[in-house]
Amino acid sequence: MNASTLDLLRNRTFDEIAVGDSAALERTVTAEDLQLFAVISGDLNPQHLDATFAASTRFHGVIAHGMFGGALISAVLGTRLPGPGTIYLGQSLKFLAPVRIGDLLLVRVTVSARDEAHRRLTLDCRCLNQEGQTVIEGEAQVIAPAESIEWRASQLPEVKLSEGGGGLARLLAAARPLGPLKVAVVHPCDAVSLQAALEARDAGLIEPVLVAPRAKLEAVAAAQGWDLSGLAVEDVPHSHAAAARAAALAGEGAVGALMKGSLHTDELMSAALASEAGLRTKRRASHCFLMQTPAYPRPFIITDAALNIAPTLEHKADIVRNAIELAQAIGVARPKVAILAAVETVNAQMPATLDAAALCKMADRGQIAGAELDGPLAFDNAVSIAAARIKGIESRVAGQADVLVVPDLESGNMLAKQLEYLGGAASAGLVLGARVPIILTSRADGAESRIASCALAVLLAHHHRSTPP
Repeated sequence: MNASTLDLLRNRTFDEIAVGDSAALERTVTAEDLQLFAVISGDLNPQHLDATFAASTRFHGVIAHGMFGGALISAVLGTRLPGPGTIYLGQSLKFLAPVRIGDLLLVRVTVSARDEAHRRLTLDCRCLNQEGQTVIEGEAQVIAPAESIEWRASQLPEVKLSEGGGGLARLLAAARPLGPLKVAVVHPCDAVSLQAALEARDAGLIEPVLVAPRAKLEAVAAAQGWDLSGLAVEDVPHSHAAAARAAALAGEGAVGALMKGSLHTDELMSAALASEAGLRTKRRASHCFLMQTPAYPRPFIITDAALNIAPTLEHKADIVRNAIELAQAIGVARPKVAILAAVETVNAQMPATLDAAALCKMADRGQIAGAELDGPLAFDNAVSIAAARIKGIESRVAGQADVLVVPDLESGNMLAKQLEYLGGAASAGLVLGARVPIILTSRADGAESRIASCALAVLLAHHHRSTPP
């Protein structure tokens, strides 16, 4: 079977090349490109990798390694002009302007001189961004091949980047130095929820106050061989009383967060948001998943996928504000917020697109502060710079979102669980909008998710000390 032309690399011999001949490739720069280049080169300069650090520099954002552009020039020389068989002799480069994530680079080499005696070529090398600005220029010297070569392109292994050290490790590293947070664990009367409280304590994250019927707690602990000595226990008759007592403790300032145990979410939230608990703020409460998936270069928030079933525009404004607060608590100074819909254009027949446009205008007028908002954006446009560019979307958010705001609970819940079960995502979950964080995890969540949620609560509670909810 003949290989298709897309599978073949063909060179041009020295005799086939004239002064003025050129070849080019295009490449959209992604965060994954820069991370992989850093892994290969060992260049861990935070200017190229850390958005928080880069925001404080003269470039006001992440820029590509200079030699990343040099590597693209090498790719043109080795695969297109002259192509396979080329011997690279030398390269000079000048870096004229920063290359940023999302830039579309046109990398072109043009033959400027030929040396017949030694089969040497001199080539002018240039990288231009999507605005036609020259960002890199230079000159290369190569020995061109004497014989024609046609070769099937090598099949490269698929490379997937995962969070170095794990997202949980980074959360723990950020939260532990802040000291344990006193947390009312509400009705942890099964092995899963009681174990989560004990493991979070052992991780140095929380000082648990177990609010539950003492007899049930002791029975669960005895069945598992766990020792509850030294733990504070608020003895109450049942789960409803546990929720009310835990909320009262938070309202009194005796604990800094609430943690869901083996009771239903509605039962806990009804008590936490009751007027007598004193935990309500002017904002509507909403849930945020903090997720990290191998397919995306940074942690991101999905909201609201657990609390507000069919939020109105007013509700969504508070959902966005809460998510911005959480992003800032984990160190994203000015998060990029994508308002999701099925399409990226406003359609009067699709209310989610109208809400998205209104939320963006509210941000323009200062009604929502502290973030860059854009929407409506389809999911692909929110997380893929390439997809956004194909659709002609010019946006500071598209392809780089820190927060994904879903139209309703059903779509958000399905998205989060698809990412977790099919996309290998790790997750943590919190409710915001009350005076204290509420750690809200699913019965199906593993130990890492529960511990990560506790770490997230520690960071948010610390953030509240300087910026009260």
